[in-house]
Amino acid sequence: MQPLIEMRPGTTVRARLTARGLRMTVGPLLSLWPLSPVGLRPALAIDLAAPVALPAPRWARTERVPFADFQAEWVRAPRSDGDRVVLYFHGGGFFSCGLRTHRRMLARLSAASGAPVLSVAYRQLPAAPLAVSVADCAHAYRWLLDQGYAPERIVVAGDSAGGFLAFAATLQAMAEGLPSPAALVALAPLTDLDHTAKIAHANAKLDAYLPARRVERLAHLLTEGSVPLDPTVSPVNGELSALPPVLIQVGSTEMLLPDAELMAERLAAAGVPCRLQVWEGQVHVFQVFADLVPEGLAAIHEVGAFVREHTVERAVPAPRRRPRRRAKSIAA
Repeated sequence: MQPLIEMRPGTTVRARLTARGLRMTVGPLLSLWPLSPVGLRPALAIDLAAPVALPAPRWARTERVPFADFQAEWVRAPRSDGDRVVLYFHGGGFFSCGLRTHRRMLARLSAASGAPVLSVAYRQLPAAPLAVSVADCAHAYRWLLDQGYAPERIVVAGDSAGGFLAFAATLQAMAEGLPSPAALVALAPLTDLDHTAKIAHANAKLDAYLPARRVERLAHLLTEGSVPLDPTVSPVNGELSALPPVLIQVGSTEMLLPDAELMAERLAAAGVPCRLQVWEGQVHVFQVFADLVPEGLAAIHEVGAFVREHTVERAVPAPRRRPRRRAKSIAA
């Protein structure tokens, strides 16, 4: 089986300007950000400040979900179907972002898919290594099943580091005996902690703001200094054959393009239906910038259509009709 690769050509002026702005601001910041337990702590402020730049739409409703060890919230668009759900894991390099940074995009996803979104703020660096993040995400999936959601009505999704977790947590949940969800969606996912292919790829110099050379240090922190790196930690090297259909979206100039392509190839080789959409010239997780980049909104609508396509509608039993009573004859 071959992955279905869809090229999305054309880049708007607004998309090019957004890429240039990120290259001049966020790119240098991430290149110099100290990847150490102490240096990562200020990254928490990114999520706290997010509502200023990315406020949730007024029409969206949010509701906190109490988990013992991490935070989560429902994000609901009007007329979203409460009988199905998108389980979403945010990106941010496993050390930044959270519920607030992704609330606006997930409101749009809820509207496009017609389903509420359970957004999970899993524990991350520097407080928790990768194994804890994966366990939190698998626990969120188990919780949905315990709440009565049918697995064929759950789509697991995530972007960047969250895309890694969408694969890793689903694989862990299934290894623990839980059923497969209906589908997976990964937006520009990190799928391989080995940095070698990413540094050698031409996109290492083309990416607007992700520094490929920092992946090695990030992997060192995530695996608590494990050397050599265990390849089975990366979902691209896992047993993929039992996974449900997958949609992957990625920009053509992203540092993580080789990760998306390799995962699509491995999924197809394992017999898993996979659609890989490569969007020309788009920055990393351009869907978050849908207010500035028209392609971001178009991509979210594609995800929404994929969610609708793969969540099976439950058959609603027809109401039972009461037998008609015959009128009693009255003797004259």
